[in-house]
Amino acid sequence: MNELFGTLSDGTEVHLWTLERAGTRVEVLTYGGIVRSVRVPDRDGRTAEVVLGFAGLDGYLAHPGPYFGALVGRYANRIAHARFPLDGVVYALEPNSGPNSLHGGARGFDKRVWAAEPVEGGVRLSRVGPHGEEGFPGRLEVSATYTLDACGALRIAYEAVTDAPTVINLTNHSYFNLAGSGHAGGHELRLAASRFTPVDADLIPTGVLADVAGSRFDFRASRTVGSGYDHNFVLDKGVTTDPQEVAELHDPASGRTLTVATTEPGVQLYTADHLASPFAPGDGIALETQHFPDSPNHPGFPSTVLRPGETFRSQTVYAFSAR
Repeated sequence: MNELFGTLSDGTEVHLWTLERAGTRVEVLTYGGIVRSVRVPDRDGRTAEVVLGFAGLDGYLAHPGPYFGALVGRYANRIAHARFPLDGVVYALEPNSGPNSLHGGARGFDKRVWAAEPVEGGVRLSRVGPHGEEGFPGRLEVSATYTLDACGALRIAYEAVTDAPTVINLTNHSYFNLAGSGHAGGHELRLAASRFTPVDADLIPTGVLADVAGSRFDFRASRTVGSGYDHNFVLDKGVTTDPQEVAELHDPASGRTLTVATTEPGVQLYTADHLASPFAPGDGIALETQHFPDSPNHPGFPSTVLRPGETFRSQTVYAFSAR
């Protein structure tokens, strides 16, 4: 089911698609590929909203910086000094986070209206990013398909092809609060990651893959999340063809549990310490499945290069339960 959600200043319509199955209800916007709403029951069957979002389009337009629920690209996370080398050419991007490029630039995928078509169990969003968009090379044909499976799990499947060598890194930027309201810092988190990528003052990876053992970054056994995280974790499984479970987020009060499976080699844990009104710091937790930040400038990181004749594919599955 889809309906008109709002209209941009240039007259472009934004539509809302509703998916519902096995107790899970999800709303997706054609603006920014935003997951506007996810409603799931707690251990007593009471349904609540578990992602941060806005009732109307104006909210998203007024608060673009946190990327609430957005489909982020062409390159999710940061690229240092807004430039990267590829095949002997240095490409200059649009800096939008100090000197760096963040989440695809000032008008990344999160600020574009996507074409939508129904598919079995969900909706497929697609668009063409022209060569040079925000400085990235190559004409990119990209899609993101949102579906609910028989158990009510939300699957986001990304695909892209290019006509020239480029880099690509896509993710969803939902902020989860499994309690339905209040501070999310009391959630418990497990991550299948023995290493993480330390960062400098601008949150750019140093290139080191550091061991989490004995540090506050060790979530290999489930424990309370707390605050102070905006870091990429190196998943033990690496890049995989099929999604593998890598994370579990649990709210002890409601019993709601989110498990995350992905094909990606990393996940950015962001505890939203900088959220501002109408939300508050720590109101949500983002688990952004991804390739590593600044990978084009670190040859030792898993490659994010996409070439003509290749197809970029990535999948992440968000499964909900209660205990």
